[in-house]
Amino acid sequence: MTKTALIIVDMQNDYFPEGKWTLNGVEAAAENVAKVLAYFRERQQPVIHVRHEFASSDAPFFVPGTDGANIRASLAPADGEFQVLKHEVNSFKGTKLQALLQREQITHLVIAGAMSHICIDAITRAAGDMGYANVVLHDACATLDAEFNGVKVPAEHVHAAFMAGLAFAYAEVIATDAFLTRA
Repeated sequence: MTKTALIIVDMQNDYFPEGKWTLNGVEAAAENVAKVLAYFRERQQPVIHVRHEFASSDAPFFVPGTDGANIRASLAPADGEFQVLKHEVNSFKGTKLQALLQREQITHLVIAGAMSHICIDAITRAAGDMGYANVVLHDACATLDAEFNGVKVPAEHVHAAFMAGLAFAYAEVIATDAFLTRA
């Protein structure tokens, strides 16, 4: 028997335009997260909200106790939805996520959130290595421009490269509307 959960990763205020670390396309991604969140709520399927806080108050964003570290109000957890606090990139590392998934007998994950090339990549690869069947909603994820060794990489290229890597071996990577149409 399969049991599917929606995992929303790091959709926190600091990633939005008024925050400290604005992501490209975060508002459009949030609209798609809201659609899939409504879908899971209507069907009373499990929803897990992952929230990142850095351990230090001198962090560049997600500072403990600040509004920037809070989940976006439009995506805030409802009563009965699971919440996981993390302090690392990987949502499994040092958290109760794996124990929660096992306790709830969840075998399939639908993953959305931020950032595509960091936390979405990390949770998807870790979950795949643990045997979970993953779906990543590519248009319900956001990231930002990156730079390596003097090469500037636009956010859309960063996002596409990481979605391609995940699609190769770790997840089915599809659009939100495609997922909702077939689900």
